[in-house]
Amino acid sequence: MREISANEITQAVKRLAIEANKILPKDLVDCIACSALREKNKTAKSILGDLQENINAARELDIPVCQDTGMAVVFAEIGQDVHISGGSFENAVNNGISLGYTDGLLRKSVVRDPLFDRVNTNDNTPAIIHTRIINGDKIKITVAPKGFGSENMSRLRMFTPSCGRAEIIDFVVDTVKAAGSNPCPPVVIGVGIGGDFEYSALLAKKAVCRPVSQRNEIDFYREMEEEILYKINSLDIGPQGFGGKTTALAVNIETYPTHIAGLPVAVNVGCHVTRHASEVI
Repeated sequence: MREISANEITQAVKRLAIEANKILPKDLVDCIACSALREKNKTAKSILGDLQENINAARELDIPVCQDTGMAVVFAEIGQDVHISGGSFENAVNNGISLGYTDGLLRKSVVRDPLFDRVNTNDNTPAIIHTRIINGDKIKITVAPKGFGSENMSRLRMFTPSCGRAEIIDFVVDTVKAAGSNPCPPVVIGVGIGGDFEYSALLAKKAVCRPVSQRNEIDFYREMEEEILYKINSLDIGPQGFGGKTTALAVNIETYPTHIAGLPVAVNVGCHVTRHASEVI
C-alpha cells in the first residue's frame, strides 16, 4: 500500500489547472498550424494565423489562452493500492482548483446554484470530478477546463437500435452546423456512443480530451471519425465562422456496450482551445 497525501493531490491539481489554461496540448497546436498551411480561404488562413499568435502570446506572457477559463473537469484514475492520507480526495481536488484559479489569476466562472440565486463561488469550485479505480499504486489526474461557449452547443440523443451509421453521422454534423460560429471554431468534436443516458455524455467528454492526433483503434469507428470530419469541414463555417474548410480539427469517437433496446449518442463540442493537462503522482 502506497500513501499519498491529500496535499500532494492538491498541489498537482493546482499546477494542472494553471498549466491547462495557459499551454495547449502540442498535438492541438500542431494541428492548427497544419490547418493554416492547408487552408485556401484567405480570411480563414489569416484567422488561423491569429489563433497561432494568440497561443504563442499566452505561453510567452504567461497568461490564459482564453478569457473563459472554464468550469474545471477532473478525471482521476486512482490505483487500488493507494491510501490517501490527511484528507478526502474530493476536498483535495477542490482545494487544488481553488488555489489554481486564485493564485493563477484565472477567471472564476462557477455559480453556487444553477437557477435560484447564481452567486459566484469566487474560487471556481466545485469541480466536476470523475474517478475510476484501477490497478496499481499511482494516481493519474487530468484537469480539463471547459468553457461554456462550446459546452452549450453540445447535444445528446437517445436513438433506437434500428438507427444506422448514416443517421449518427448526420446527427453529429447537424450539431456542428447548428452551432455555427458560437463555439469559436475550429472545433474538436467528442462523440460518445453507447452506455446509457449519462455515460454516453461522459464518453463524449473523454473523447474531446483525447489527443487530436490519435484515431480510434477500431477501423469502423476510425472511418466514421474521418467521414464526419470531412463532412463538417465541407459546411464552410470555417475559423470563427468566416468561411473556409477548417471548421473542425478532429472528431474523436469513444464507445461502450449498451442495452439491447437503446443506442445513446452524445456530442461534446470543444473550441479551438480544447484544454487538458495530466500528471501521474
